[in-house]
Amino acid sequence: MDQETDSQAGSAPPLPWYARPAARSWTCAPAPSDARDFHASLPGYARTPLHELPALAGGLRVGRVFVKDESERLGLPAFKALGASWAIHQVLARRPNGGSTDAAAHPLNLIAATDGNHGRAVARMARHLGQRAHVFVPDGVHAVAVDAIRGEGAEVTEVAGSYDVAVRRAADAAAAPDAVLIQDTAWDGYEEIPSLIVEGYSTLFTEIDAQLAENGVESPSLVAVPVGVGALAQAAVTHYRGRPAGGAAPALLAVEPEAAACALASLRAGRLTSVPTGVTAMAGLNCGTPSSLGWPALRDGLDAAVAVTDAASAAAVRDLADLGVSSGPCGAAPLAGVRAALTGPGAAERRAALGISPSATVVLLSTEGAAANPHLREESAKEPVQR
Repeated sequence: MDQETDSQAGSAPPLPWYARPAARSWTCAPAPSDARDFHASLPGYARTPLHELPALAGGLRVGRVFVKDESERLGLPAFKALGASWAIHQVLARRPNGGSTDAAAHPLNLIAATDGNHGRAVARMARHLGQRAHVFVPDGVHAVAVDAIRGEGAEVTEVAGSYDVAVRRAADAAAAPDAVLIQDTAWDGYEEIPSLIVEGYSTLFTEIDAQLAENGVESPSLVAVPVGVGALAQAAVTHYRGRPAGGAAPALLAVEPEAAACALASLRAGRLTSVPTGVTAMAGLNCGTPSSLGWPALRDGLDAAVAVTDAASAAAVRDLADLGVSSGPCGAAPLAGVRAALTGPGAAERRAALGISPSATVVLLSTEGAAANPHLREESAKEPVQR
Protein backbone atom coordinates (compact mmCIF):
# COMPACT_ATOMS: atom_id res chain seq x y z
CA MET A 1 0.00 0.00 0.00
CA ASP A 2 1.28 3.45 -0.86
CA GLN A 3 1.99 5.68 2.13
CA GLU A 4 1.69 9.41 1.46
CA THR A 5 1.91 10.84 4.98
CA ASP A 6 3.44 10.03 8.31
CA SER A 7 2.38 10.92 11.83
CA GLN A 8 4.01 13.98 13.36
CA ALA A 9 4.06 14.98 17.00
CA GLY A 10 2.71 18.31 18.24
CA SER A 11 2.16 21.16 15.80
CA ALA A 12 5.12 20.42 13.51
CA PRO A 13 4.14 20.38 9.83
CA PRO A 14 4.03 16.92 8.21
CA LEU A 15 7.23 15.78 6.55
CA PRO A 16 7.02 16.08 2.74
CA TRP A 17 7.16 12.31 2.21
CA TYR A 18 5.87 9.53 0.00
CA ALA A 19 6.57 5.80 0.23
CA ARG A 20 5.79 2.81 -1.96
CA PRO A 21 7.43 -0.34 -0.49
CA ALA A 22 6.21 -2.47 -3.43
CA ALA A 23 8.91 -0.82 -5.59
CA ARG A 24 11.50 -3.32 -4.37
CA SER A 25 9.70 -6.13 -6.20
CA TRP A 26 9.60 -4.26 -9.53
CA THR A 27 12.21 -5.18 -12.16
CA CYS A 28 13.39 -3.74 -15.47
CA ALA A 29 15.97 -4.36 -18.17
CA PRO A 30 19.56 -3.58 -17.12
CA ALA A 31 21.57 -0.70 -18.55
CA PRO A 32 24.00 -1.39 -21.42
CA SER A 33 27.47 -2.19 -20.12
CA ASP A 34 29.70 -0.36 -22.62
CA ALA A 35 29.61 3.12 -21.03
CA ARG A 36 31.99 2.00 -18.26
CA ASP A 37 34.64 0.93 -20.80
CA PHE A 38 34.28 4.22 -22.67
CA HIS A 39 34.76 6.28 -19.52
CA ALA A 40 37.79 4.20 -18.54
CA SER A 41 39.36 5.16 -21.88
CA LEU A 42 39.10 8.91 -21.24
CA PRO A 43 42.16 10.87 -20.12
CA GLY A 44 42.02 11.47 -16.39
CA TYR A 45 39.46 8.78 -15.63
CA ALA A 46 39.59 7.30 -12.14
CA ARG A 47 37.00 5.85 -9.81
CA THR A 48 35.69 8.50 -7.46
CA PRO A 49 36.04 7.66 -3.75
CA LEU A 50 33.47 5.77 -1.69
CA HIS A 51 34.05 6.95 1.87
CA GLU A 52 32.82 4.97 4.85
CA LEU A 53 31.70 7.40 7.57
CA PRO A 54 31.02 5.54 10.85
CA ALA A 55 30.28 8.85 12.60
CA LEU A 56 27.07 9.15 10.56
CA ALA A 57 25.92 5.59 11.17
CA GLY A 58 25.29 6.10 14.89
CA GLY A 59 23.06 9.13 14.39
CA LEU A 60 21.06 7.32 11.72
CA ARG A 61 20.87 4.10 13.78
CA VAL A 62 22.20 1.94 10.96
CA GLY A 63 25.19 -0.37 10.61
CA ARG A 64 27.29 1.39 7.96
CA VAL A 65 27.16 4.60 5.90
CA PHE A 66 29.10 5.17 2.68
CA VAL A 67 29.28 8.40 0.67
CA LYS A 68 30.06 8.32 -3.06
CA ASP A 69 32.18 11.45 -3.46
CA GLU A 70 31.74 13.12 -6.88
CA SER A 71 33.66 16.28 -5.98
CA GLU A 72 36.18 15.52 -8.75
CA ARG A 73 35.02 13.63 -11.83
CA LEU A 74 37.04 13.84 -15.04
CA GLY A 75 38.42 17.21 -13.98
CA LEU A 76 35.05 18.72 -13.02
CA PRO A 77 33.49 19.12 -9.56
CA ALA A 78 30.38 17.00 -10.23
CA PHE A 79 29.19 13.71 -11.73
CA LYS A 80 27.58 15.27 -14.81
CA ALA A 81 30.55 14.59 -17.08
CA LEU A 82 29.62 10.90 -17.12
CA GLY A 83 26.33 11.49 -18.91
CA ALA A 84 27.41 14.35 -21.14
CA SER A 85 30.58 12.60 -22.35
CA TRP A 86 28.80 9.34 -23.24
CA ALA A 87 25.94 11.10 -25.05
CA ILE A 88 28.27 13.36 -27.05
CA HIS A 89 30.54 10.42 -27.90
CA GLN A 90 27.54 8.50 -29.26
CA VAL A 91 26.23 11.51 -31.22
CA LEU A 92 29.60 12.01 -32.91
CA ALA A 93 30.06 8.29 -33.57
CA ARG A 94 26.74 8.21 -35.43
CA ARG A 95 27.74 10.97 -37.82
CA PRO A 96 28.75 10.02 -41.38
CA ASN A 97 32.10 8.20 -41.42
CA GLY A 98 31.73 7.43 -37.73
CA GLY A 99 32.47 10.99 -36.66
CA SER A 100 35.80 11.14 -38.50
CA THR A 101 34.79 14.29 -40.39
CA ASP A 102 37.24 17.09 -39.72
CA ALA A 103 35.87 18.65 -36.51
CA ALA A 104 37.48 22.00 -37.21
CA ALA A 105 35.83 22.21 -40.64
CA HIS A 106 32.43 20.76 -39.70
CA PRO A 107 31.89 21.15 -35.96
CA LEU A 108 28.56 20.55 -34.33
CA ASN A 109 27.06 23.16 -32.04
CA LEU A 110 26.14 21.29 -28.86
CA ILE A 111 23.22 23.02 -27.12
CA ALA A 112 22.22 22.61 -23.48
CA ALA A 113 20.26 24.27 -20.70
CA THR A 114 21.72 24.05 -17.22
CA ASP A 115 21.71 25.13 -13.61
CA GLY A 116 25.51 24.83 -13.75
CA ASN A 117 27.16 21.42 -13.77
CA HIS A 118 25.53 19.81 -16.82
CA GLY A 119 26.24 22.82 -19.02
CA ARG A 120 29.85 22.97 -17.96
CA ALA A 121 30.25 19.25 -18.67
CA VAL A 122 28.80 19.69 -22.17
CA ALA A 123 31.08 22.68 -22.78
CA ARG A 124 34.15 20.78 -21.54
CA MET A 125 33.47 17.79 -23.80
CA ALA A 126 32.75 20.06 -26.77
CA ARG A 127 36.09 21.79 -26.31
CA HIS A 128 37.89 18.46 -25.84
CA LEU A 129 36.38 17.05 -29.05
CA GLY A 130 36.73 20.15 -31.22
CA GLN A 131 33.03 21.00 -31.24
CA ARG A 132 31.19 24.20 -30.29
CA ALA A 133 28.85 24.65 -27.33
CA HIS A 134 26.00 27.04 -26.57
CA VAL A 135 24.59 26.88 -23.05
CA PHE A 136 21.40 28.51 -21.75
CA VAL A 137 21.27 29.34 -18.03
CA PRO A 138 18.16 30.40 -16.08
CA ASP A 139 17.73 33.02 -13.40
CA GLY A 140 19.48 32.18 -10.14
CA VAL A 141 22.63 30.60 -11.54
CA HIS A 142 25.58 32.26 -9.85
CA ALA A 143 27.84 34.47 -11.98
CA VAL A 144 30.85 32.36 -11.03
CA ALA A 145 29.15 29.24 -12.42
CA VAL A 146 28.25 31.12 -15.61
CA ASP A 147 31.86 32.30 -15.97
CA ALA A 148 33.08 28.71 -15.49
CA ILE A 149 30.94 27.61 -18.45
CA ARG A 150 32.27 30.47 -20.56
CA GLY A 151 35.76 29.48 -19.44
CA GLU A 152 35.25 26.16 -21.21
CA GLY A 153 34.82 28.08 -24.47
CA ALA A 154 31.03 27.94 -24.66
CA GLU A 155 28.67 30.67 -25.79
CA VAL A 156 26.34 31.42 -22.87
CA THR A 157 22.85 32.89 -23.03
CA GLU A 158 21.35 34.01 -19.73
CA VAL A 159 17.58 33.50 -19.69
CA ALA A 160 15.12 35.61 -17.74
CA GLY A 161 13.09 32.74 -16.36
CA SER A 162 13.16 29.32 -14.75
CA TYR A 163 15.11 26.19 -15.70
CA ASP A 164 12.13 24.94 -17.68
CA VAL A 165 12.14 28.19 -19.68
CA ALA A 166 15.87 27.77 -20.36
CA VAL A 167 15.24 24.24 -21.63
CA ARG A 168 12.64 25.54 -24.08
CA ARG A 169 15.06 28.22 -25.31
CA ALA A 170 17.79 25.63 -25.78
CA ALA A 171 15.45 23.32 -27.70
CA ASP A 172 14.52 26.18 -30.03
CA ALA A 173 18.20 26.99 -30.66
CA ALA A 174 18.93 23.33 -31.45
CA ALA A 175 16.66 23.55 -34.50
CA ALA A 176 19.46 25.37 -36.35
CA PRO A 177 21.63 23.48 -38.88
CA ASP A 178 24.55 21.52 -37.36
CA ALA A 179 23.11 21.96 -33.85
CA VAL A 180 22.31 19.12 -31.44
CA LEU A 181 20.49 19.40 -28.13
CA ILE A 182 22.36 17.58 -25.33
CA GLN A 183 19.76 17.69 -22.57
CA ASP A 184 19.13 15.38 -19.62
CA THR A 185 15.39 15.97 -19.49
CA ALA A 186 13.08 14.33 -22.02
CA TRP A 187 9.70 15.05 -23.57
CA ASP A 188 7.61 13.53 -26.34
CA GLY A 189 9.82 13.35 -29.42
CA TYR A 190 13.05 13.98 -27.50
CA GLU A 191 14.13 10.80 -25.77
CA GLU A 192 17.23 9.36 -27.46
CA ILE A 193 19.90 11.72 -26.09
CA PRO A 194 18.43 11.83 -22.56
CA SER A 195 18.53 8.02 -22.68
CA LEU A 196 22.23 8.14 -23.57
CA ILE A 197 22.91 10.54 -20.68
CA VAL A 198 21.21 8.14 -18.28
CA GLU A 199 23.29 5.29 -19.70
CA GLY A 200 26.42 7.32 -19.00
CA TYR A 201 25.50 7.64 -15.33
CA SER A 202 25.54 3.83 -15.02
CA THR A 203 29.32 3.97 -14.58
CA LEU A 204 28.83 5.58 -11.16
CA PHE A 205 26.79 2.61 -9.95
CA THR A 206 29.11 -0.06 -11.33
CA GLU A 207 31.90 1.67 -9.42
CA ILE A 208 29.82 1.59 -6.23
CA ASP A 209 29.19 -2.16 -6.66
CA ALA A 210 32.91 -2.87 -6.89
CA GLN A 211 33.80 -0.55 -4.01
CA LEU A 212 31.16 -2.01 -1.70
CA ALA A 213 32.38 -5.52 -2.52
CA GLU A 214 35.89 -4.45 -1.53
CA ASN A 215 34.39 -3.41 1.81
CA GLY A 216 32.59 -6.73 2.30
CA VAL A 217 29.13 -5.48 1.30
CA GLU A 218 27.18 -7.49 -1.27
CA SER A 219 24.38 -4.95 -1.68
CA PRO A 220 23.34 -1.73 0.05
CA SER A 221 20.12 -1.58 2.05
CA LEU A 222 19.29 2.00 1.04
CA VAL A 223 20.59 4.31 -1.68
CA ALA A 224 19.70 8.02 -1.43
CA VAL A 225 19.72 9.99 -4.70
CA PRO A 226 19.32 13.76 -5.21
CA VAL A 227 16.67 14.50 -7.84
CA GLY A 228 16.34 17.39 -10.27
CA VAL A 229 14.68 16.19 -13.48
CA GLY A 230 15.34 12.62 -12.37
CA ALA A 231 17.99 11.37 -14.80
CA LEU A 232 20.36 10.15 -12.09
CA ALA A 233 17.47 8.60 -10.18
CA GLN A 234 16.41 6.84 -13.38
CA ALA A 235 19.94 5.46 -13.69
CA ALA A 236 19.78 4.27 -10.07
CA VAL A 237 16.45 2.54 -10.62
CA THR A 238 17.69 0.92 -13.83
CA HIS A 239 20.83 -0.34 -12.10
CA TYR A 240 19.29 -1.70 -8.93
CA ARG A 241 16.00 -2.94 -10.42
CA GLY A 242 17.77 -4.43 -13.45
CA ARG A 243 19.82 -6.88 -11.40
CA PRO A 244 19.31 -10.65 -11.75
CA ALA A 245 16.43 -12.00 -9.68
CA GLY A 246 17.27 -13.43 -6.29
CA GLY A 247 19.57 -10.71 -5.01
CA ALA A 248 18.65 -8.32 -2.23
CA ALA A 249 17.01 -5.20 -3.67
CA PRO A 250 17.96 -1.95 -1.94
CA ALA A 251 15.43 0.71 -1.09
CA LEU A 252 15.80 3.80 -3.29
CA LEU A 253 15.08 7.23 -1.78
CA ALA A 254 14.66 10.36 -3.93
CA VAL A 255 15.65 13.63 -2.22
CA GLU A 256 14.54 17.05 -3.49
CA PRO A 257 14.44 20.65 -2.23
CA GLU A 258 11.11 21.71 -0.80
CA ALA A 259 11.19 24.60 -3.30
CA ALA A 260 11.17 22.21 -6.30
CA ALA A 261 9.80 18.81 -5.29
CA CYS A 262 8.45 17.76 -8.69
CA ALA A 263 9.16 14.02 -8.29
CA LEU A 264 7.41 13.96 -4.92
CA ALA A 265 4.40 15.78 -6.39
CA SER A 266 4.31 13.40 -9.35
CA LEU A 267 4.50 10.31 -7.15
CA ARG A 268 1.69 11.60 -4.96
CA ALA A 269 -0.46 12.42 -7.99
CA GLY A 270 0.34 9.18 -9.78
CA ARG A 271 1.13 11.09 -12.97
CA LEU A 272 3.82 13.37 -14.33
CA THR A 273 3.30 16.70 -12.60
CA SER A 274 4.92 20.13 -12.85
CA VAL A 275 5.39 22.37 -9.83
CA PRO A 276 6.32 26.06 -9.58
CA THR A 277 9.92 26.41 -8.45
CA GLY A 278 11.20 28.76 -5.79
CA VAL A 279 14.65 29.88 -4.71
CA THR A 280 16.96 27.23 -3.26
CA ALA A 281 20.66 26.81 -2.56
CA MET A 282 20.27 23.39 -4.20
CA ALA A 283 20.36 25.08 -7.60
CA GLY A 284 21.10 21.93 -9.57
CA LEU A 285 17.90 20.37 -8.21
CA ASN A 286 15.72 23.42 -8.87
CA CYS A 287 13.63 21.77 -11.58
CA GLY A 288 9.87 21.97 -11.88
CA THR A 289 9.13 18.99 -14.16
CA PRO A 290 10.55 15.45 -14.09
CA SER A 291 11.89 14.00 -17.32
CA SER A 292 9.11 12.18 -19.18
CA LEU A 293 11.66 9.50 -20.09
CA GLY A 294 12.57 8.83 -16.48
CA TRP A 295 9.08 9.14 -15.00
CA PRO A 296 7.94 5.50 -15.53
CA ALA A 297 11.09 4.24 -13.78
CA LEU A 298 10.67 6.71 -10.92
CA ARG A 299 6.97 5.87 -10.57
CA ASP A 300 7.54 2.11 -10.44
CA GLY A 301 11.05 1.77 -9.02
CA LEU A 302 11.44 4.39 -6.28
CA ASP A 303 10.62 3.26 -2.74
CA ALA A 304 10.21 6.74 -1.36
CA ALA A 305 10.68 10.47 -1.90
CA VAL A 306 11.33 13.23 0.60
CA ALA A 307 11.75 17.00 0.30
CA VAL A 308 14.26 18.86 2.47
CA THR A 309 14.92 22.48 3.40
CA ASP A 310 17.94 24.54 2.49
CA ALA A 311 18.81 24.66 6.19
CA ALA A 312 18.89 20.85 6.39
CA SER A 313 21.09 20.68 3.29
CA ALA A 314 23.44 23.35 4.69
CA ALA A 315 23.79 21.41 7.94
CA ALA A 316 24.64 18.29 5.93
CA VAL A 317 27.26 20.25 3.95
CA ARG A 318 28.94 21.30 7.21
CA ASP A 319 28.80 17.82 8.72
CA LEU A 320 30.28 16.20 5.64
CA ALA A 321 33.04 18.83 5.54
CA ASP A 322 33.87 18.05 9.17
CA LEU A 323 34.27 14.41 8.14
CA GLY A 324 36.56 15.29 5.24
CA VAL A 325 34.06 15.13 2.36
CA SER A 326 33.70 18.17 0.10
CA SER A 327 30.04 18.49 -0.87
CA GLY A 328 27.79 21.21 -2.20
CA PRO A 329 24.11 21.65 -1.26
CA CYS A 330 22.89 19.25 -3.95
CA GLY A 331 25.47 16.65 -3.03
CA ALA A 332 24.65 16.92 0.67
CA ALA A 333 20.89 16.66 0.07
CA PRO A 334 20.90 12.84 0.35
CA LEU A 335 22.30 13.05 3.90
CA ALA A 336 19.61 15.60 4.77
CA GLY A 337 16.98 13.36 3.21
CA VAL A 338 18.10 10.20 5.00
CA ARG A 339 18.15 12.08 8.30
CA ALA A 340 14.58 13.26 7.66
CA ALA A 341 13.46 9.75 6.71
CA LEU A 342 15.19 7.71 9.42
CA THR A 343 14.99 10.02 12.44
CA GLY A 344 12.46 12.28 14.14
CA PRO A 345 8.70 11.91 14.70
CA GLY A 346 7.21 9.09 12.63
CA ALA A 347 10.63 7.55 11.91
CA ALA A 348 9.56 4.02 12.91
CA GLU A 349 6.90 3.98 10.19
CA ARG A 350 9.27 5.39 7.58
CA ARG A 351 12.08 2.97 8.50
CA ALA A 352 9.64 0.08 8.19
CA ALA A 353 8.54 1.30 4.75
CA LEU A 354 12.18 1.38 3.65
CA GLY A 355 13.06 -1.95 5.31
CA ILE A 356 15.82 -0.36 7.39
CA SER A 357 17.22 -2.36 10.31
CA PRO A 358 19.99 -1.40 12.79
CA SER A 359 22.45 -3.38 10.64
CA ALA A 360 21.51 -1.65 7.35
CA THR A 361 24.11 -0.28 4.92
CA VAL A 362 23.27 3.17 3.53
CA VAL A 363 24.85 4.75 0.43
CA LEU A 364 24.59 8.51 -0.11
CA LEU A 365 25.32 9.97 -3.55
CA SER A 366 27.20 13.23 -3.05
CA THR A 367 26.91 14.43 -6.62
CA GLU A 368 28.92 17.66 -6.39
CA GLY A 369 31.78 19.09 -4.42
CA ALA A 370 31.85 22.44 -2.69
CA ALA A 371 33.84 23.81 -5.63
CA ALA A 372 30.74 23.37 -7.81
CA ASN A 373 28.80 25.86 -5.68
CA PRO A 374 29.96 29.49 -5.74
CA HIS A 375 27.70 30.39 -2.78
CA LEU A 376 29.69 28.04 -0.55
CA ARG A 377 32.96 29.56 -1.65
CA GLU A 378 31.68 33.02 -0.82
CA GLU A 379 30.51 31.95 2.63
CA SER A 380 33.76 30.16 3.41
CA ALA A 381 35.66 33.32 2.49
CA LYS A 382 33.55 35.36 4.91
CA GLU A 383 33.71 33.05 7.92
CA PRO A 384 36.38 30.72 9.28
CA VAL A 385 35.38 27.06 9.29
CA GLN A 386 34.59 25.84 12.78
CA ARG A 387 35.69 22.26 13.47
